[in-house]
Amino acid sequence: MLILGIETSCDETSAAITRDGRILSNVIYSQLIHTRYGGVVPEIASRQHIKTIMPVVQEALSRAKTPLKKIEGIAVTYGPGLVGCLLVGISWSKALAYSLKIPLIGINHIEAHIFANFLEHPKPMPPFVCLVVSGGHTLLVDVKEKGNYRVMGQTRDDAAGEAFDKVAKLLEIGYPGGPLIDRISKKGKRDFVRFPRAYLEKDSLDFSFSGLKTAVAIYASGLSKTKINRNKKDIAASFQEAVADVLIEKSIRALRVAKSKRLGLAGGVARNSRLREKLEAKAKDLKFDLYYPSYELCTDNAAMVAACGDFYLSQGIKSDLSLNAIPYAKISSI
Repeated sequence: MLILGIETSCDETSAAITRDGRILSNVIYSQLIHTRYGGVVPEIASRQHIKTIMPVVQEALSRAKTPLKKIEGIAVTYGPGLVGCLLVGISWSKALAYSLKIPLIGINHIEAHIFANFLEHPKPMPPFVCLVVSGGHTLLVDVKEKGNYRVMGQTRDDAAGEAFDKVAKLLEIGYPGGPLIDRISKKGKRDFVRFPRAYLEKDSLDFSFSGLKTAVAIYASGLSKTKINRNKKDIAASFQEAVADVLIEKSIRALRVAKSKRLGLAGGVARNSRLREKLEAKAKDLKFDLYYPSYELCTDNAAMVAACGDFYLSQGIKSDLSLNAIPYAKISSI
């Protein structure tokens, strides 16, 4: 099947075409306008989606060399995400599906991130454990099979990516915080500051990063601006190390609980070089398989949405035109 995927959950406008789960095109427009504000401004993001969704879809069709009339289904993210942003994608997709008389498939954004692994790896066939870690989400999911999930643990406060952005703003590193901290941390001392690791209760698979963020803020408050600038790379590297340690420890615990030897990564923070480096070493040491998407498929993109839509449509599952945005949607099984 030829599926058009639409993703507008936050600050990326993306459209993609897949054929039977294989990517023909994947166009991502990132809203760099938010850089000047140090974070995403929801109303501005919504307006940017309205401006860019049509040209982004046209570019995706052009790159795939596919006329619109050949599309057999439209998959669109309905949540979680920013409600105004979600509504742009949903409204546009509804109108197009209705006019073309083709199925509409509403897709959960978190599930789509998991499906990013299926686009490039023929192997991570379920069951496996997936660490979904991004600016808005941090959770461990037991992927029993496609469409069948069990959430094993999730963040109780800040998502890991959110903590990266807030610490980057605190240290005046810039936005988006994750990639910038990753970049400067490569030249920093990871043991410069021993920031706390929140492992929570014994055997807990939940996460908490608000305390770590606060610890960085308290540490920085005791330094002059000159000292912060002088040691910025070291502070960033120490913070990143603490985040990676917690993510890895919880992931390994989850593998033991699920009795699995397969771990998948998904979400924007899955691009983090230190996280990948440490997990690869653990995978080699503990002998488990590790999968993660390419950089482009870690961030919000429509190819993962289309792949998920292809699966559901092949199962005869589709949405009607009452599909609405659910900003706090949870991942669920069919």
